[in-house]
Amino acid sequence: MKPTKLTEDQISNAVSQAIEDAVSFIESEIAPDRITAQKYFDGKTKVSHEEGRSKVVATKCRDTVRAIKPALMRVFLQSGSPVEFVPRGPQAVQAAEQATKYAKYVFNRNNGFDVLSDVIHDALVKKVGIAKVYYDETENVEIDEYTGLTEEQFRLLESDDTAEIIESEITQEAQIDPMGMMVSPAMYDAKVAMTSSRGEIKIKSIAPEDFFVDRDAISLDDYFVCGHRSEGVVGDLVAMGFDFDKVFELGGTGGVVDEEEDFARRGYDAAETGSNIDPSMRKIEITEAYMKMDIQGTGVPRLYKFLCAGDNYEVLSHELCDYNPFSVFEVDPEPHTFFGRSLVDIIIDDQDAATSLMRGLLDNIAMINNPRLVINDQAVEIGDALNNEYGAIIRSTDVSQVRELTVGSNATIALPAMQFFDEAVRGKTGVGDGAAGLNADALHSQTAAGVNAAVTAATAVGELMARVLAEGGMKQLFKTIATIARQNPNPDEMMRIDGEFIPVDPRSWGVEMDMETTVGIGNNKHEERMMMLQMMQQQQMQVYGAYGPQNGLVTLTNIRNTAADLMTLGGLPNVDRYLQPMNPQIEQQMQQAAAQAAQQQGQQGDPNQAFLQAEQMKAQTRAQVDMQKAAMEHQRKMLEMASSDDLSRDKMAQDLLVDAAKILGQYGTSVDVAQIGAQQAAPRNFNGGQM
Repeated sequence: MKPTKLTEDQISNAVSQAIEDAVSFIESEIAPDRITAQKYFDGKTKVSHEEGRSKVVATKCRDTVRAIKPALMRVFLQSGSPVEFVPRGPQAVQAAEQATKYAKYVFNRNNGFDVLSDVIHDALVKKVGIAKVYYDETENVEIDEYTGLTEEQFRLLESDDTAEIIESEITQEAQIDPMGMMVSPAMYDAKVAMTSSRGEIKIKSIAPEDFFVDRDAISLDDYFVCGHRSEGVVGDLVAMGFDFDKVFELGGTGGVVDEEEDFARRGYDAAETGSNIDPSMRKIEITEAYMKMDIQGTGVPRLYKFLCAGDNYEVLSHELCDYNPFSVFEVDPEPHTFFGRSLVDIIIDDQDAATSLMRGLLDNIAMINNPRLVINDQAVEIGDALNNEYGAIIRSTDVSQVRELTVGSNATIALPAMQFFDEAVRGKTGVGDGAAGLNADALHSQTAAGVNAAVTAATAVGELMARVLAEGGMKQLFKTIATIARQNPNPDEMMRIDGEFIPVDPRSWGVEMDMETTVGIGNNKHEERMMMLQMMQQQQMQVYGAYGPQNGLVTLTNIRNTAADLMTLGGLPNVDRYLQPMNPQIEQQMQQAAAQAAQQQGQQGDPNQAFLQAEQMKAQTRAQVDMQKAAMEHQRKMLEMASSDDLSRDKMAQDLLVDAAKILGQYGTSVDVAQIGAQQAAPRNFNGGQM
């Protein structure tokens, strides 16, 4: 069957059907788990209790989320950038660095801390956290008042598309003399609404219940339809240019998302406000869907953005697009499916078990502290026996007829059982004393290596979560920022990079860039990276101090970059406050001066010469050290031989020459064998050294 161009009705029916099926899947299969997880996070449980018994709930879900979330946030915020663009060739190095810095700049400008906090929380509780990146052309309206405008100025203001004259009056009529000459021009006063638009990249987190995807989706690289439902008002769509009457008929929805899931998050029902007072404020469900379709009948489906409204998802508009604005964050993905598990999903059963144990223990303690009485109602006054007042008297004709009912303590069983579930949660989540390195018993009973291994094992789960969050959501978010920036370049945009304000032109970045994750498993820990940078800084300073700007290995820019990375890892991201930005011209002048000085001293000025000399010096030093070790070993053996014959001594001298030859072949340098041989040939007392 040959493909044909689709009609508007065909498009609308296909899109609405796809959205309905996706929403139905979310509400029937995913939403119940998220509702349960939210309830458990809020300290609720399905464990029943008897009237009058303990109702306490072990809040392991909330406690675990609150414990691991700061660690995950710290991983993403302490480094320079959690993900980086990586060039595929040397010509794209600068573009990749600028793209990384710009993406981070946009992220921070959009309250990146709050966005990251929201998506990580949702991923830990609701299976996924969703961030949306989009380009927003916000209109800003300012009211200005003008006085003393001439006729020409007033007419120019009238013709300005960005100006709307609200009020105006003629303050002075034009005066013309009998000859028709202008004596004084007309003057105007006006109040004008000036509209200006500024486009910028926006990032926001959206509630997981507002996001939908089809049941067969595996990832945002493999889906049929996905989108975002939101609650708006009729006036929002009218402002976009849609007909009021058409939009008003589609409105009146009582709730845009699954009401039960929305209630679980809020704890209360959202109110229906304003719909009966102002028709433009009538609530309406607005859906933004992304779906591949062959609308033009070319046989090749393309990605479209559909704007729909109402409960039936009627399509209002559609347009081609080349990116999906959503980024999905998750901590425990399931292979070959879109939704994995949240942290709360993993430990729900542990919370129920701990809740039962805690209730049983507390009930047991209450029974021990308030024992029941066994009495003989014929010998004891019942009213006295039922009086629980401290120090109250029980009247009885026979004291043996009143005794306490002994209740045994279950603490010896309950407490180890509760500890068992604590350890189970730690093993599943990585949250515990080991993760923080604060286990006192471990510190006292294990070696340093053992403690380090225990801490590493405890933090491995959290590191994996961080890596998954970065590989998934953070990479997608940064890619989308770069894509939108290339599509909507702002020639006037400036960004502060390395202490300087430079223009940003995303069009020069190209698309030949990969991405690399800098956090989580597989990367150096914070302390290890700090130590490596410190060692690198020492080596850089040694080379630069010994051989100057023309060393061919280290520049001042390299040294500044190392210092900047150290400061960032140390929690001082504002490097420019402490280090001046590098000036390429000054550095070039320093290199030229060093080259001239070298020429005056009869040197070639080759930038690689100093490096070669440094390597030669290192080789000589290593050769001397190794030769000294060999000589000392020969000396020791000769002392052990004491008065051995000359033949043995000559053999050892030959061995020394062989060692020297080996060192010459290894390092390409020679050592003073004669001097070492002379030391060996010196007269000896064989009592511990030379005479």
